[in-house]
Amino acid sequence: MPNQNTFNETLPIDDDNICNVIAGRNPVIEAIKSGTAIDTVYINGNGGSLGLIRNLAKDKQIVVKDAQDAKLSQLSNGASHQGVVAVGACAEYVSISDILKISEVKGTKPFIIICDEIEDPHNLGAIIRTAEASGADGLIIPKRRSASLNSTVFKTSAGAASWLPVARVSNIASAIDTLKEHGLWIYGTDATGSDYTKTDLTGAVALVIGSEGFGISNLIRKKCDFLLKLPMSGKITSLNASVAAGIFMYEVVRQRN
Repeated sequence: MPNQNTFNETLPIDDDNICNVIAGRNPVIEAIKSGTAIDTVYINGNGGSLGLIRNLAKDKQIVVKDAQDAKLSQLSNGASHQGVVAVGACAEYVSISDILKISEVKGTKPFIIICDEIEDPHNLGAIIRTAEASGADGLIIPKRRSASLNSTVFKTSAGAASWLPVARVSNIASAIDTLKEHGLWIYGTDATGSDYTKTDLTGAVALVIGSEGFGISNLIRKKCDFLLKLPMSGKITSLNASVAAGIFMYEVVRQRN
C-alpha cells in the first residue's frame, strides 16, 4: 500500500500546466548545483544519487515531494526519469527583505499579502492579480501546502505574477514575526473578526488570507494583531478566498486614498 504522503496525482499534464521539466538523475543534480530556478523535485527513492539529490535540494531549500513512478512518467511525458523529475518555477522567488525594500523606495507604508495555505493555483493567481492591481508591495506564501508559481498561477494572474514579488518561506509564523519587527500590523481575515470597514488600515499593513477550506490556521490567527470579517447576509457563510482577498485589499486602497 503506498505511503499516504506520496504524491501521486494523475491529472493530465501538458505545456500549460508546467513551466520547465528536468528528468533524470544527472540532469537534476546539475540543475540544482547550477542554481536553476526549481520549484519542486519529485522523487521515488532514497538511496545512492537519489539521496544525494534530496540533500542537494534541502541545502538549496527546494521543496521535495515523494512520487510514484506513474507520476514521474506523467511529468516527464514518458521520458526516462530514473526516479526523479524537477519542475522549474515560472519566476524566481524573492526574500521578505526584498519586498520590504519596495515600500522604502516608493516612500509609502508597507502593504503585503500573506497567503496561509492557498492550495488552488487559480485562487493564488487571482489573488496575485488583484494584489498587483491594488498596489501591494508583494506576497508571501509557504513552501508546504500551498500552490506555487506554476504556469496555471501565471495564466490566472493575467501576467501580474511577472510584476508582483513573491516570497516563499518555510514558516509563515516566523515571516509574520519578521514583518512585526519592521513595524507592520498583521490583519487576519476571519469570521470572528471586526467589520473590515471599521478598522484602520492606513498604516503598515500585512493582510493574511486563509485557505479555501479552513481559513487561517490557529497558530497564525494568534499571531494576528487584528481580525477582520466581511458582513454575510445570505445563506452562504463564506466567499471564495480570492474574492474575499480582493475586497479586503481594496478596502486598504480606499482608506489610503
